[in-house]
Amino acid sequence: MKLAIALGVVSAAALTASTPAVARQGCGVGFHRAPNGRCVPNRGQRWVVGRYYPGRGYWYNNRWWRHRYRHQNEWRYR
Repeated sequence: MKLAIALGVVSAAALTASTPAVARQGCGVGFHRAPNGRCVPNRGQRWVVGRYYPGRGYWYNNRWWRHRYRHQNEWRYR
């Protein structure tokens, strides 16, 4: 019984002492790997609905659209 309690205390101490790794894919804190393999900083990129982004188009409904036009006083994307 004493052995089981001691083993439980030691394992609980080991679990609380270990911390998860903060580094993402070997780049360090605050960085991540880009598709080309470089380490780039994390930025809070938020896409604005209806704003045109060169080379991408318009962001709407969780999707990129190339064109938009006005129809009955609202924007439609295609």
